[in-house]
Amino acid sequence: MRNTTLQVGEIVNTHGLRGEVKIVPWLDVPEDFERLKTVYADIAGKKEIFTVASVKYQKANIIVKFREVPDINAAEKLKRTVLYVDRDQLGEPEEGYYICDLLGITVITDEGATLGKIVDVFSTGSNDVYTVKGEDGKEVLLPVIDDVVLSVDIDAEVCKVHLLEGLI
Repeated sequence: MRNTTLQVGEIVNTHGLRGEVKIVPWLDVPEDFERLKTVYADIAGKKEIFTVASVKYQKANIIVKFREVPDINAAEKLKRTVLYVDRDQLGEPEEGYYICDLLGITVITDEGATLGKIVDVFSTGSNDVYTVKGEDGKEVLLPVIDDVVLSVDIDAEVCKVHLLEGLI
């Protein structure tokens, strides 16, 4: 089942005195932040919506001004806050799914054996790697390359893989 919301980044600090915040973006293309009209965060158990007023860039971070955050005092309260958007604001990615759609799907081999479920995805620079956790608690790292990942069916929640010699 596809998530209706996507995590897009985390507020890591304030920026200046006028309520801007520094965000570490979790988007493949940080410039996609400019397309966002609103984001929301879970603050003290309550969903709060923030309207994006401006976006600037600072090295690997994004500096954002939200209309609802008038000054540094209000911005200070947002540190360490994860930001979410409704999926329809970003549209569907070229691959047909986001990384969060992979989490929890079952990984089976081309020989029919169940390896477990994808619990994490990380990038090595040259390719992504799926962390697959079996029912026994053991984890297997699978490189996301054509020789290993044969197919991903998000709707069926199944990823079919071929285990190259030495992978497990």
